[in-house]
Amino acid sequence: MSHKIIVPLDVPTLEDAKTLVEKLPQVSFWKVGLELFVSTGADILQYLKDRDKKIFLDLKFHDIPNTVAGACRSALIYEVDLLTLHATAGRKALEAAVAAVKDAKKPPQLLAISLLTSIDSRSLAFDLKVPLELPEYALNMAMLAKESGLNGAVCSPQEVSKLREVCGQDFTLVCPGIRPSWSVKGDQSRIATPKDAITQGASYLVIGRPITAADKPAEAWERICQEIDDEG
Repeated sequence: MSHKIIVPLDVPTLEDAKTLVEKLPQVSFWKVGLELFVSTGADILQYLKDRDKKIFLDLKFHDIPNTVAGACRSALIYEVDLLTLHATAGRKALEAAVAAVKDAKKPPQLLAISLLTSIDSRSLAFDLKVPLELPEYALNMAMLAKESGLNGAVCSPQEVSKLREVCGQDFTLVCPGIRPSWSVKGDQSRIATPKDAITQGASYLVIGRPITAADKPAEAWERICQEIDDEG
């Protein structure tokens, strides 16, 4: 099950990223987000590719359709495995993104952000003024992504079971907000254990601080893998 775990490189510099990758040579799939990509540009992606690592480029594009399409088209040069954009960019932007990458020799899987895992029901209702219940809203965003031709969605493990049921087995579902029972919650509002997320239908798990902030990251990684294998 280790191939289902994506570890985020949530660090500010290329040197910090290299240090983390070297501490965890057994990790095959890494996530590069906004902070690191803005800091290093393509250097971190080339570093990972040189080591035959899979890459989740989590930039969460959110703009007008033409700009989203252009950004996705430009990202093709990196040959990453997963690429994100916000479902709230709308159907036209999602369809434009799909069209922009469909003829590529090695297109990334396009994933829609259904709802950030830091947003809870109260924030959705009172801050964002969305009248839907949170699970229904997340499902609607995932269905919009599927109807628009995207390969999958990023969702909370709390919604993954319903999304798997409705969107089918071929729809990739990536779950952040994964916390082993022995780790701290952090700033994620909608979390689950690795075992629970896999059982509910997650394709991949994004597990960060329980591994990267551990005193012994390699041991934390092995502990999580063992828990999934033993209980899954």
